[in-house]
Amino acid sequence: MEPAIPLSRSGEPLFRQVYARLRRAVLSGSLRAGDRLPSTREFARRHGISRTVVLLAYDQLVAEGFAVGRGGSGTYVAEGVKGRVPEREEHAAKVRMSRYGCAAAKVAGTVDFPGRRSTPLRYDFAYGGRGDIETFPFEMWRRILLRHVRKAPVRELDYASAVGSAALREAISVHVRRARAVICDASQVIIVNGSQQALDLVARVLIERGDRVAIEDPQYQGTREVLRAAGARLCPVRVDRDGLNPAKLPQNARLAFVTPSHQFPTGAILPLARRLALLDWARSNDAVVIEDDYDGEFRYEGQPLESLQGLDREGRVIYVGTFSRTMFSALRIGYLIAPKSLVAAFTAAKWLCDRHTATLEQETLAEFISTGMYERHLRRVRRRNSDNRAVLLDSVRAHLGERVEMTGDGAGAHVVLWPAARVSENAIIQNAAAKGLGVYGISGYFLGGPKRPGVMLGYSQMRKDEIREGIRRLSELL
Repeated sequence: MEPAIPLSRSGEPLFRQVYARLRRAVLSGSLRAGDRLPSTREFARRHGISRTVVLLAYDQLVAEGFAVGRGGSGTYVAEGVKGRVPEREEHAAKVRMSRYGCAAAKVAGTVDFPGRRSTPLRYDFAYGGRGDIETFPFEMWRRILLRHVRKAPVRELDYASAVGSAALREAISVHVRRARAVICDASQVIIVNGSQQALDLVARVLIERGDRVAIEDPQYQGTREVLRAAGARLCPVRVDRDGLNPAKLPQNARLAFVTPSHQFPTGAILPLARRLALLDWARSNDAVVIEDDYDGEFRYEGQPLESLQGLDREGRVIYVGTFSRTMFSALRIGYLIAPKSLVAAFTAAKWLCDRHTATLEQETLAEFISTGMYERHLRRVRRRNSDNRAVLLDSVRAHLGERVEMTGDGAGAHVVLWPAARVSENAIIQNAAAKGLGVYGISGYFLGGPKRPGVMLGYSQMRKDEIREGIRRLSELL
């Protein structure tokens, strides 16, 4: 007799419910090889369902090899199907992973970026690559996207070029030449699914297991964990008020990963002398520098420093950029600008990874940039960030004064506060949350451990009154 099959009249289709429960009965051994299933009429009568539902379920079982139909006799559990209990965790096989898989598994639970809280805080100084969704012109974006959906020829909805849309690559090359002094043409631009994929491709193309790689300390966790998973030997170089010191770089490292325009997370800006020294180091050590320009578009005092890549004359700098930071986070489009000698390798690596980035979003973004809408949006974001930054600086001076040192206020969209007194970073964070205040520790970004505690405050997505009240509440904790 077939096992009892409880059916729900809402949600999953009835035939899928019947099929799934009979399949589970076969796999668990409740129904054994050679057992006869009841006739479709009898099954339907017992469960008060249509015979068509049962026929569809039986057909699916036969198609997948769980059952066989015998003309004039009925439907039977197929021979050779042995029952087992796959649902029970203790019987699951222990699958041997590769070295990459083992390294990747260790990453789980170690990366701590502020995401959406289960219980939102009233004054949340969240940071970490988020776009300004209140400022972004979503209605305009939707209209452009819909137009491309309606007018796209069918052939454009097939597999596309691994390097990305020609229109978007051209638009990006024009923009970064003008805005960031990057020296490139469209042929060097490779479209990727966010800057994180760019970092992953760099690791795959340029790093052998055991290679020495220089990184800033503290550093962006996404870079650190990609390199660890690739088996690189990390060589941390402590960051000071002017960023990474090239004089302290190891002589035998193959690559160096840097965030020169607004060091993450301290916010230091690498001065010109150190940029030139970094390029000299790369030249003398036959090394490559990866420039992550995650928020180089945002600078509030003086003229923006040109990109490190724009100073390179030997093709030793790989430039990485993203639109998740400047537009909205769900837009997983970034770009990698490679020296011409490496374009073929990165193109093949991108193809092997996921073929290409979504086509319609690329075409929409290309129009958004080429028509000047992206520049107008950036100006609005800069104005809002600049206003919020001014309120933040005034509030810190008024409420915290000399109790903290601040870094990172010259660019980007976050600052770091370093308390003058020896206090517990975790205590600050927990006590702040109790007051409805979201602040974030910096210690997790260090490899060697911080010399003193610090908290990061993002301000791009807050209102001015929230910033003022948030800093006032923070002052009560420090």
